This record gives sequence, C-alpha cells and structure tokens, in this order.
Amino acid sequence: MNATYSPTKETTKTKVLVINALFIALTVVATMFINIRLPIMGNGGLIHMGNIPLFIAAFVYGRKTGAIAGAFGMGLFDIISGWALWAPFTFVIVGAMGYVAGLMAEKLPGKKVVVYSLAVVAALVIKIVGYYFTEVVLYGNWIQPFGSIPGNVLQVVIAGLIVIPLAGRIKKLL
Repeated sequence: MNATYSPTKETTKTKVLVINALFIALTVVATMFINIRLPIMGNGGLIHMGNIPLFIAAFVYGRKTGAIAGAFGMGLFDIISGWALWAPFTFVIVGAMGYVAGLMAEKLPGKKVVVYSLAVVAALVIKIVGYYFTEVVLYGNWIQPFGSIPGNVLQVVIAGLIVIPLAGRIKKLL
C-alpha cells in the first residue's frame, strides 16, 4: 500500500463543495448580522458586509466560487429575512457580481491591487444597475430607486477597501 497522499478527483470535488458551502454561509452571516439600517428612501437603507466574503471568494477561489457565494449566500439571506420577493433578483445580480469579479481577478494581467480594484468597480456597476432596474420593476417608479444608490455604493466600497489589501495575502497563504 502506498503511504503517500495523492489527491483524487473525489477529494478535489469535496474540497470545492466545502469551500463553496463555507463562503455561502459566511456571506449569509455577514449580510444578516453585520449590517446597519440607514434612513434613506427606497431600499438604500441597508448597509451590510456580505460583499466581503463574496469578494474574498471571487479573488481567492475564482469566478465560480464568487458567483456561488454571492448568488446563494445573499439569495438565501433574502429568503430567510423576509425579503423573499427580492431573492431571484439578488441571485442573478449578486451572482453576476461574484462571477465578473472573479473572472477579472483570474484573467486580467497586472498588479493584483489594480486588478482587484477594477473588479470591485465592475461589481459595483452591476449592483447599481441591477438593483436600480429591479426596484423599477418592483415599485413601478423610475425615481425612487435612485435612493438606493448611495447605500449600494457604500456597501461595495467598504467591502473593497477591506478585501483588496487582504485578498493577495490570503491567496499566498493557501
């Protein structure tokens, strides 16, 4: 019997499953328990830290894990927190944020700080545009959704400021 360890395809699949589940859970917890409600019109009043594990997942483990963490993590938050109507939109919007951020982190050449910063900006654009049109659909109003933009910007910028300096270090540890 060979005493050396050789990873099999099954252990790799298990590792991916565990990492994805971990980041889904971290995203749900950070969204649910680390948040501040602001008195801003529309839905711009919830500032949460769920984007932090989302960006770490995307930058460290790639686009698939970023998409899964965002889509399922924040979608699950919507379902269990009384925002179930928002869950399908969140699934698509935040899943796209994680996918695009991870894709950019994987494919763009250059200094990681610059690449991660560009990925955060791209995710921010996806969030603002996605939730703006979601609110237009849900509220039937083209003006009210503008009230959500400051909260969305604040969420993503804070997450970016925390994750950008950490992601490269975390990646080196793994």
